[in-house]
Amino acid sequence: MPRRTATLLASTLTLIVLLSVALIARAPYAEMSPGPTVNTLGDYAGDTVIQITGRKTYPASGHLNMTTVRVTGADYSMNLVEAVLGWARHDDKVVEHDTLYPQGQTAEQADQENAEEFSQSQDSAKVAALKELSIPVGSRVIVATVVKGAASEGVLHAGDEIKAVDGTQVKEADQVAGLVTKHKPGEKVVFTIVPAAEVKKPAGQQTPQQVTITTRVSHDQGPRRAVVGISAGIEHIYPFTIDIKLADVGGPSAGMMFALGIIDKLTPGDLTGGKFVAGTGTIDDTGNVGPIGGISLKTIGARDKGAKYFLTPADNCEEAAKDIPSGLTLVKVKTLDDAMAALKDIKSGNVAALPSCKS
Repeated sequence: MPRRTATLLASTLTLIVLLSVALIARAPYAEMSPGPTVNTLGDYAGDTVIQITGRKTYPASGHLNMTTVRVTGADYSMNLVEAVLGWARHDDKVVEHDTLYPQGQTAEQADQENAEEFSQSQDSAKVAALKELSIPVGSRVIVATVVKGAASEGVLHAGDEIKAVDGTQVKEADQVAGLVTKHKPGEKVVFTIVPAAEVKKPAGQQTPQQVTITTRVSHDQGPRRAVVGISAGIEHIYPFTIDIKLADVGGPSAGMMFALGIIDKLTPGDLTGGKFVAGTGTIDDTGNVGPIGGISLKTIGARDKGAKYFLTPADNCEEAAKDIPSGLTLVKVKTLDDAMAALKDIKSGNVAALPSCKS
């Protein structure tokens, strides 16, 4: 065999071996890419995204799109070729697997965490929107979770309303732990509760109960103290029904856009003036807008869908401004009030007044 042919054959075989290894070898990476963007004023997968009953609503045109990021699953194992191709694509982002799924988090754990964050973001969006419209929202302290095997198991249940602890009325969730830890481990604490099955009944039809629980010593990383094995939370009481129907979406990042969608449906006219506005950002009960992950992918997804303006959390502005998709204006917002002011300027065409993101 001629030397040149032998060299070519050896090189080809080496390349085949290297490619085979690259296809087989697994890399500790995950991939992120632009996900669906959904108009909170419209329909998705056959359902109206924001459904309000018991209160007059108004038709709204234009777009207030929430944005998402598509990620590979917790159990997905990327090979080296896929990692290299992902790095080469502008619209995708390859990150370390532990960035998305820390400490070996399973797919089921990730889905549960995302579902809980999504539910909380919807609740905060409702509260923030109604406060923006000066519509009163009530609240009650409830048992959020009961630790398996704890002193409260079988006595208190998730959803029970906590009216008082040792006769002291509670109005904030953190009061509960404070009152319990006034005891020493082994002492008894008395809860006045309304069982979960009765909390939605009119006050006159509820039957408050007193239950006594013997405290135990804590075994966590904190100081030694008396505990009963529950976490308390706040459940809001709305004057009418607001349902958000959006399947296969998780996490907290749509909160601000949900709040704006709710406001638009509860007020005459259009917040956008018919313009295509997208955005992202967490929101708390008081209307503060927080940062999210994957901002550059969300702006790409919004632009590709047709958005002209993108409401951007202030803390994400610097990152987002490094690579602004052509034709998209990034608008900096810190609060729901900022977002409302921006929409007013967009509607009127006063684009020069918009606070922009800068790198």
